[in-house]
Amino acid sequence: MKLHMYFARKFLLTLLSVLAVFLLFLLMLDVVDQLRQFGGGEISSGQALQLSLLSVPTALYQILPLVVLLATLALYLSLARTSELVVSRAAGRSALRSLAAPVIAILVVGAFSVGVLNPMVAATSKQYEVQKSTLSVGTPSVLSLNRGGLWMRQGNADGQVVLRAARSNLDGTSLFDVTIVAFAPDAGPIYRIQAASAELGDGMWLLSEVKRWELAAEVTNPEQGATTHATMSLPTDLTRDRIRDSFGAPSAIPVWELPAFIEALERAGFSAQRHRVWLQMELALPLVFVAMVLIAAGFTMRHTRFGRTGVMVLMALGMGLALFFLRSFAQVLGENGQIPVALAAWAPPVIAIFLSLGVVLHLEDG
Repeated sequence: MKLHMYFARKFLLTLLSVLAVFLLFLLMLDVVDQLRQFGGGEISSGQALQLSLLSVPTALYQILPLVVLLATLALYLSLARTSELVVSRAAGRSALRSLAAPVIAILVVGAFSVGVLNPMVAATSKQYEVQKSTLSVGTPSVLSLNRGGLWMRQGNADGQVVLRAARSNLDGTSLFDVTIVAFAPDAGPIYRIQAASAELGDGMWLLSEVKRWELAAEVTNPEQGATTHATMSLPTDLTRDRIRDSFGAPSAIPVWELPAFIEALERAGFSAQRHRVWLQMELALPLVFVAMVLIAAGFTMRHTRFGRTGVMVLMALGMGLALFFLRSFAQVLGENGQIPVALAAWAPPVIAIFLSLGVVLHLEDG
C-alpha cells in the first residue's frame, strides 16, 4: 500500500508540474494575443491579463488528455532513470500492479475534472464573453431558452424588440406561436404583436395571422384599437448565423446543467445532437485519461539501459495524439448523426485502453 501511495503521490505532483508549465505558457501567449486583437491602445496590460485568466482555462481544459500523456511520460522516464521500477519488479510487483496507483489516481482526477473543473471552465468562458463584449463592439447573445419557450432580442438605438416563441425549426428561422413586444428607449412597451408564425427573411420577420395592440401611454384601451392582419413584416438585424451562434458551444454549459438544457432545446424544436455528444464525451473523459496513462506507461516502463528511449517516447506521443484526433473525429461523426452518440463518445477511449494494455503485456509481462 505504501508503494502504491508513493507512486500515486509522485504521479500527481508530476501532473501538477506539467499543468503549471502549460498554464504559464498559454497565459503568456493569450496575453499577447489579447493585446494584438484589441490593438495597442484599446486595453491595458492589466485588462489583457484579466481576459487571459478567463480565456486560458477553456484552452487548458481542452488539452488535458495531452497534459496527462506528457505527465505520465515524465513520471515513468524519471522512475526508469532512478531504477525505481527495477526495484519494484524485484519486490515481486508486475507492470500491471505498478500501474494500479497512477490509474486510480487519474480516475479520481478525471472525475474531479468532469464534476468540478467543467462547471468552472464553463463559468469562466461565459464571463470572458461578457468582459470581451464590454471592451469591444461585438454581437452579444440574442437567444435564450427556458421552460417558457424560446426568447430572442433585437434592436438598436431606436428601441428593443423581444420575441417569444413556443417552438421553432432546427435553426431558429421559423417560429411558431409568437409573441412580440417592442420597447422604446428609456420608456415602456409601445406595442405588442401576437402571430401564429414568423419566418426569417432578408432583413425582416415575415409574420402570419397577426394581431397588434398599441401600448403607448396615451392609449387607454389597447384591445379596442387592436388590428388584425393576414401577414405583416417586422424589420430585424438577426440572421441565421447570429441565431445559431447565440446558442454557444456545448462546452460553455456546465455538465450538470446539460440534461436540462438538452430537454429545453428539444422542447423548442431544435436539434440537441451536439450537446448530447458533448455530454457523453465529458462523462467518458476519465477513461480518456486512463487510456493516456496506459499508452505512455506501455512505452516508457522499460529501463533506460535497453536503449531506444527516444523512439519509445515518440511512439507514445504518436499513439496519444492519434487517440486525441480519433476522439475529435468521432465527435464530428456523432454530431452529424453518422454514428450513435454512445459509440462516438465511448469507443475511442475503450479501444485505446485495450490496445495499450496489449502493449504493456507484450513489452513488460510477455
